[in-house]
Amino acid sequence: MGTSVGRDLDSVDFDGVSDDDDFEEAHEINVTPFIDVMLVLLIVFMVAAPLSTVDLPVDLPTSTASPQKKPDKPLYVTVKVDLAVAVGETPVKRVDLVHAIDLTGTGDPSDRDRRIFLRADRGVPYGELMDVLEILRTGGYARIALVALEGVPASPAGSK
Repeated sequence: MGTSVGRDLDSVDFDGVSDDDDFEEAHEINVTPFIDVMLVLLIVFMVAAPLSTVDLPVDLPTSTASPQKKPDKPLYVTVKVDLAVAVGETPVKRVDLVHAIDLTGTGDPSDRDRRIFLRADRGVPYGELMDVLEILRTGGYARIALVALEGVPASPAGSK
C-alpha cells in the first residue's frame, strides 16, 4: 500500500504557518485610541474655555492704547451701570470690596502687589468710579488697570 512520509501529524501545519510563529512580537502601536482621546480632550477644552471668562454685561468704552499681556488668572472688579460692584462674577457691597478681594488670594502679603483689572460701564459717573478706586487704594491695592474695548473711539460731535 502506501509509504509513510517522515513527518508527525503534530508538527504539520494546515494553514501554512508553523506552530513556532504563533507568538511573534508585534512591533506596531495602534494609535487610534490615542487620537480618540486627543479629540475628546480638544472638545472638552473648546467647551470649557469660554466658560472661564468673566461674563457680566458691561458697556465698556473704547481705547486706542496698545493692549498689554493679560495674566493667567486676572482679577476683575466690575462697576455696572446700576453702580453695583462685583469681584469676578460675584456681587459684593462696596464696604466688603477689599475683604472679597483678599479672599480671592492666597493670604500672602504679596497678594497686595497683584494687578486688579477695573471694568466700569460707560454710563457709570466718574465720581463713582473714583470712589471704587479710592476704596481699592486705601485697602492696599495700588496696581489697578482700567479695562476698555480695543478700537477707535467715536469722534465727539462738533469736532472735525
